Amino acid sequence: MANIFLQPFQFEFFRNGILVAVIVGGLCGLIGVYIVLRGMSYIGHGLSHAIFGGAVVSFIMSWNFYLGAGLWGFVAAVLINQTVRRTKINADAAIGVITTASFAVGVALISRYRRFTQSFDAALFGNILGVTTQDLWVVSAVAALIAVAIFLIYKQLLFVTFDSEVARVYGVKTEWVDTFFALILASALIASMQILGVTLIAAALVIPAISARLLTDSFNRMVILSTLCGASTGFVGMYLSFYIDIASGASIVLLQASGFGLALIFSSLRKRASQRIVHTHL
Repeated sequence: MANIFLQPFQFEFFRNGILVAVIVGGLCGLIGVYIVLRGMSYIGHGLSHAIFGGAVVSFIMSWNFYLGAGLWGFVAAVLINQTVRRTKINADAAIGVITTASFAVGVALISRYRRFTQSFDAALFGNILGVTTQDLWVVSAVAALIAVAIFLIYKQLLFVTFDSEVARVYGVKTEWVDTFFALILASALIASMQILGVTLIAAALVIPAISARLLTDSFNRMVILSTLCGASTGFVGMYLSFYIDIASGASIVLLQASGFGLALIFSSLRKRASQRIVHTHL
């Protein structure tokens, strides 16, 4: 049993990969709480597709991947936010138009140039083999900066998350908070691409947070549970990816989906038990 646990650690790519998976899983779990409570579950899916377009452009232009794709994702997020604020278009429609167009740019460029490597398979589906020591340092730095940023604007972000209109009345600069959160989200998506892939990042952002929401009504407990869920499924998912030989993103998200199923069952049983107690006292 110990050999099964320790054997993968003889490979550098696995050591790097599992650390990145834990960091990315926890990071997605943390940010996912704000996304779910804001009713923005679709934004992760949309922005990840927008960032893919930026990643392709960065490759063609020989730009740094993280800077190019990150800037592209941030601009897409700001465009979505401004479109919703300044027009009659709702958020889902704005996300659908802007991010799908960006993804289409990426697909068009890939089909036009046809000189892309397997790194784009990793960008789509996640791949632990592509995680380098440099990636580990970049992801760690991004996660640390995001954690510090959320801590610094914790009160404002929480206020805007629960009621942006009231927050505006009390003097909170909601547009600035939304823009700052868009930068945080874009950075987190970039950090997650290598492990989770574009197609599955949205699930990793939403599932841990929804599972935590089923288990508690407390915001603080929800943050803790969601972060732990993301980090632990990242850890276990990497082992599944290694031994079953499937994409790392798929193994992590399948574990999270299983956890959601268990949380749903537990929540239903708890609700029924509470109803029985009420009926008994009546």
